[in-house]
Amino acid sequence: MKVNLAYGSGHLPIEVPDDRTTVIEPAHIDGLADEKAAVLGALQNPIGSQALLERISADTKICIAFTDITRATPNDRIIPWLLEHLGGRGDNITLLNQLGTHRPNTREELETLLTPEVVANYRVLNHEPENPDALVQVGTTADGTPALLNRHIVEADLRIVTGFIEPHFFAGFSGGVKGIMPGCAGLETVMSNHGAKNIGDPRATFGITDGNPLWEELRDIALKTGPSFVLNVTLNEQRDITNVFAGDILEAHRAGCAFVKRSAMQPVEQPFDIVVTTNSGYPLDLNLYQGVKGMSAGARVLKEGGTLILAAECREGVPGGSPLDELLRNAGSTEEILAKLSMPGFVRPEQWQAQIQSLVQRKAEVLVHSLLDEKTVAACHLKSCPDISAEVARRLNAEGPETRLAVLPQGPLTIPYLA
Repeated sequence: MKVNLAYGSGHLPIEVPDDRTTVIEPAHIDGLADEKAAVLGALQNPIGSQALLERISADTKICIAFTDITRATPNDRIIPWLLEHLGGRGDNITLLNQLGTHRPNTREELETLLTPEVVANYRVLNHEPENPDALVQVGTTADGTPALLNRHIVEADLRIVTGFIEPHFFAGFSGGVKGIMPGCAGLETVMSNHGAKNIGDPRATFGITDGNPLWEELRDIALKTGPSFVLNVTLNEQRDITNVFAGDILEAHRAGCAFVKRSAMQPVEQPFDIVVTTNSGYPLDLNLYQGVKGMSAGARVLKEGGTLILAAECREGVPGGSPLDELLRNAGSTEEILAKLSMPGFVRPEQWQAQIQSLVQRKAEVLVHSLLDEKTVAACHLKSCPDISAEVARRLNAEGPETRLAVLPQGPLTIPYLA
């Protein structure tokens, strides 16, 4: 049978045998008939909070935190609608790009994200995680590291945090407090929270927030800014908005997570010998750093010693020269990476992605179909897979008739689990 994998801005078709393949996808939810009306309705009738317009006056200083180019949030729709709802107020509004530790977005990218009109008429800033002048300390992390957040988010009279909710491989779900921490946090704060201990905790995984020590610290630091208003949406595979959750940053997000969980959680009876997965297509498969999420999703239902094949376009590379790229290239193996991370005092930016990739590779052989050249893939301790259909057929034939294959066309938009 033919299966279309989410890949780049389109799809990658593969052929797999009907009788040995299980396709695992989130339950389909139709897009809303009137997205704008749904967003405005949610703003007027928020969860656990006053209506937005009841919280502002003529001189209220507002900071709107929005997701960056690596996220699928329909910013170009929800941000103009939000600004329209706020009635302009351009002089009192700062739009802050919640980059976390990602690279700054260019003006062209910001115009794509927000529309040229918004960029031309409002103050739009990239978060600066390594600029001490842009950060304010609000407390400390569990290990005593300063908890630093962007000055604009801390000093605003009203924080509006936008984003979309999907399963997240170590924070449980995206959206909610993640828009503040790590989205608007200092580098050292993120590195502390994303350290080896938290990342290695079995509760730091898809679908778990309460009881997840990593997420709970994100929550505690984000709440030190005071109450925040969230505007989160959920999306289907066509990137249509399927629901809107606005209001208190915890209560509204909790409702959104419950909604996503019902469609994304998909049970399977037993693990598979081979899993083909994706990173949900563009922009989520922009680079290999993001692609680790897809590996993690597929590994949940993979047998020990199995084969995982990731289809992720990676049009921006690893990216080259990034901390992840350097960490992978400077290690002789993924086991060496895990050994380094267990050493007291060893801390590197983006080590969390290397740790999760290494743990997946401890369990399975990992192949990647992407735009990355073979040399780069090898330097990342992975194997290239030019033709997924041929590779799957070869392995199924070699391993015998009992070998079973799972395909996750939407990657980490699905949370497969062993029932």
